[in-house]
Amino acid sequence: MADEVKLYRTWSSRFSLRIVWALHIKGIEYEAIFEDLSHKSPQLLQYNPVHKKVPVLVHKGKPICESLVILEYIDETWKETTPLLPQDPYEKAMARFWAKFVDDKLLPSVWSVFTEKGYEAKKEALVPAVQNLEIIEEQLKEKNFFGGESIGYVDLALGWIAYLLDVFEEVIDLKLFDAHKFPLLSGWMKNFCDAPAIKQHLPPRDKLVTRFQLFHEKFQTAN
Repeated sequence: MADEVKLYRTWSSRFSLRIVWALHIKGIEYEAIFEDLSHKSPQLLQYNPVHKKVPVLVHKGKPICESLVILEYIDETWKETTPLLPQDPYEKAMARFWAKFVDDKLLPSVWSVFTEKGYEAKKEALVPAVQNLEIIEEQLKEKNFFGGESIGYVDLALGWIAYLLDVFEEVIDLKLFDAHKFPLLSGWMKNFCDAPAIKQHLPPRDKLVTRFQLFHEKFQTAN
């Protein structure tokens, strides 16, 4: 009980999945507690009173919030298992930089394509999204993963594109990702999704399509 680990999550949250994957890569046993975000539990509100969202990792009764912060906590706490961050200070700083780029630049630009109303607006929004993907593509030269030869911190931060981009494409009927234009990212996506710790914990694609179709309809009909 002293070392008990709990993860408050939802089945589809891309931020929660980062933590699920990290825990399985590290071989850490944990209890998954699934939240209904339309009726948030008192425990979630207690553990994350600032943002009131998932994921929340609770270790030894103490909550840690925000997915990138949680990833670093996991790596620092369970050092004897597969490292997620580089040991070299410069390489560690660069990993943090690129993970922040993913959350601050890439993810919002792709999400903007999804949420824009109308085909022409989506095509316009696609331009910065593709530019951000080009920047990420450059970081993969001569590497299987962003962490080198194994999945690491940046790979986990970026993992959502490996299974969500084609879901978005189906929902909005617009090509977001050209494998010929991004051969390195395309190879990375396959390597990432084929890794056992990832493959076994990907959300069902059909459920994702249904979920994001509902989201998309709301965005398209909103005032």
